[in-house]
Amino acid sequence: MVVENQDKPGAKAAAEPERGSAVTGYEAELWSMADALRGSMDAAEYKHVVLGLIFLKYISDAFEEAHAQLQAERSDGADPEDPDEYRAQNIFWVPPEARWFHIQAQARQPTIGQLVDDAMRAIERDNPVLKDVLPKDYGRPALDKTCLGQIIDLVSGIQVGDAEARAQDALGRVYEYFLAQFASAEGTREIRQSLLEADRVDCMVALPGQLFYSTQIPACLWFLARDRRNGGRRGFRGRRGQVLFIDARKLGRMVDRTRRELTDEEIARIADTYHAWRGEDGCGAYVDTLGYCRSATLDEVRQHEHVLTPGRYVGVEVAEDDDEPFTEKMARLTTQWRTQQAEANRLNAAIEKNLAALGFGRDKTRCL
Repeated sequence: MVVENQDKPGAKAAAEPERGSAVTGYEAELWSMADALRGSMDAAEYKHVVLGLIFLKYISDAFEEAHAQLQAERSDGADPEDPDEYRAQNIFWVPPEARWFHIQAQARQPTIGQLVDDAMRAIERDNPVLKDVLPKDYGRPALDKTCLGQIIDLVSGIQVGDAEARAQDALGRVYEYFLAQFASAEGTREIRQSLLEADRVDCMVALPGQLFYSTQIPACLWFLARDRRNGGRRGFRGRRGQVLFIDARKLGRMVDRTRRELTDEEIARIADTYHAWRGEDGCGAYVDTLGYCRSATLDEVRQHEHVLTPGRYVGVEVAEDDDEPFTEKMARLTTQWRTQQAEANRLNAAIEKNLAALGFGRDKTRCL
């Protein structure tokens, strides 16, 4: 957000919403940050991801505020873990496994999607009025868990459900603003649907993030074709009513801390997959590859509301079994972890020794 500097008229400074502050007045800034995390995810899909988390944060904010109050009143007989205490205040009870601090603490774990789904189910279980209302598909393979964790971190920085936020209808304001922005973003859906129904979309390729200097978000390549008849103008096989989806998000290698590059072999793999699928001479036979590519029918795409995200169609690659017995693997990993811990302790001790030599030992910094 751009704010005026009161000490120096005319000067401007960039600022973000204060952590833990109510969001009223920050709707545009919050949307801008949330939209930047969307990457190539379809707006119709992203809408449910973001709004579901904001509603969960709303429930949690109200609960945590009441929980703190009840904790302070324990000497008077209040019980902060009694669901009826909250229902008496028209506040949803949030079981321990669904509380926001627990979710936020696990935001960067690969299991975060399943954890959010479990939290939603737990809240519905203990609050019958919410049964079958909350979204519970955060664990689906097609949803980028890194992006999900970043959204959780973003939402963690705002208050939408405490008394102050409720008085200002923060949730309503955010919902209203976000829905309007999503409606605008989904305007591209009419274009996407028109291209599909006109049988112009030939192939979609999802690229990994960090390929470009100007942005770190993933991009998606569209391949359009006017004539997809058998033989057609260029002699390829008939592809009417079909779309090839290629998910290349796992390809590439990091060339420095912030940028990824596709190797020549990976670029050739993507190109060869497309060429084989459309029946070019000398390119071999095309075969669907779980987790990487799949030829889908237009009817399938219609069932997904014309969403063109490759991850939605290609599925998840089956992890290879390394045949290492569980007990042996656990023993090996435990030994490796302890070795790494010992090395970490050694390095910490060396750092502490160097800091002390510079006059910044523990006793010194404790007094600063």
